[in-house]
Amino acid sequence: MIAIIKSLHITALAIWCAGLILLPVLMQIYGRRGDLKTQSGFTEFRWLTHYSYTLVVTPAAVIAVAAGTILIFALEILDVWMMAKLMAVAGMVLLHAWLGFLIVHAGEGRGNYHMPPVALSLLVLLPLIGIVLWLVLAKPDLSDLAALFPDFLLEPRGNQLPARWDPL
Repeated sequence: MIAIIKSLHITALAIWCAGLILLPVLMQIYGRRGDLKTQSGFTEFRWLTHYSYTLVVTPAAVIAVAAGTILIFALEILDVWMMAKLMAVAGMVLLHAWLGFLIVHAGEGRGNYHMPPVALSLLVLLPLIGIVLWLVLAKPDLSDLAALFPDFLLEPRGNQLPARWDPL
């Protein structure tokens, strides 16, 4: 069962990362074309960006995160490298949300929206993907890095959850 979840996680992660690389390229190329001012050019741009984001990239992201969360709890991985990986994945999620924001604004602008230099997001995205791969494959000992954090961040507080957050 773990092998199936791992393969699902890796497949979904590969699709998500490929989509996060493709979307800025699509938005850079199609968002700057002259025929974007025509209805057919705008329709093509809107179709490519909107449907690839909503039907491919976002479901892959949800599946990758869900399968990864299941693996964390099933394998009880609580190492420092995993926490660093989760921070890098959080950066990827933020980029994912930003690209969705730009797609919505470009779609509502009917070709009048000035597209920012979206391809610059690749300067942040590609190192994040590399960090995730390195952390998962190398599983480095980052305990020296964790020692730099203050003690209150490394110790459980022993407090109960507030009643409004307690599911039971």
